[in-house]
Amino acid sequence: MDKFLVIVLLFTLVFSGCATQQDVTTIDYRLALIEKQYSESVKKRKELESRLATYKKAKHQNDQELRSRSAGQYAQIDEMQEEIAAIRGKIEETEYFIKKQVKDLERVDDKKGGQLARIDETAKSNKNRLDRIEKYLDLEPSEYDSKIDVRSDSTPAIKTGKQLSEREMYIAAKKAFDQGEIESAKVRFQNLLKTYPKSTHADNAQFWIGEIYYREKWYEKAILEYQKVIEKYPKGNKVQSSLLKQGLAFYNIGDRANARLILNELIKKYPKSNEAKIAKRKLKGFTP
Repeated sequence: MDKFLVIVLLFTLVFSGCATQQDVTTIDYRLALIEKQYSESVKKRKELESRLATYKKAKHQNDQELRSRSAGQYAQIDEMQEEIAAIRGKIEETEYFIKKQVKDLERVDDKKGGQLARIDETAKSNKNRLDRIEKYLDLEPSEYDSKIDVRSDSTPAIKTGKQLSEREMYIAAKKAFDQGEIESAKVRFQNLLKTYPKSTHADNAQFWIGEIYYREKWYEKAILEYQKVIEKYPKGNKVQSSLLKQGLAFYNIGDRANARLILNELIKKYPKSNEAKIAKRKLKGFTP
């Protein structure tokens, strides 16, 4: 998609008479970068497919154990989850495009500036839509920390050795997650669990670790992380979320038997929840 946009932009600049040789050279360079990124993504996909094949081979040995534990889950609706992933992808794509190209393209002409303004507006609209979906699912909104008075120097405190409170650690981790800093968020959530294992935020932190692996499409690992929420925090507010999400993870790796088992368990235990309604809709789409 990025490659197509760059080609369209190149032709637009050439035929409008506004492009300089430097503009063309710059765009060619960016096109080469995009092709390189595509090759790297293909390589990563093959690695993930290899990892999945290894898991499937080992999965047959522990299927019975997973079924007996009746691993259930709670999370976002399947249709909305796919929409969220698509929206986040568009937001990240748009933000990257704006940051890397605004300075070069703002001198081309006024029309291009108008297009960038519309792209920015679309990104904001998508972000608001995503927040509404998360609110419907009873998840923390992306701006979770906006209503809490935490000074901006809380992050440097980590470097100086100052111990953050469990609340500050959770807010910092969730903020990193919302900003797409996945690896940083995972480390911060794990540090919170290690430093404050009995924190009131522990179940949420564990759930978001599962979400990180789910977002990376490492569904096998996500299943295990969601299971920790269910077993360690049975009275927490993320049990239903983990049940639904675990069922969806099984579905995504092609294990519909376990997916059906978990979603039915969710419906049985929490029949009036939004997650149960989502699970019912998902089960209707299962083929016999």
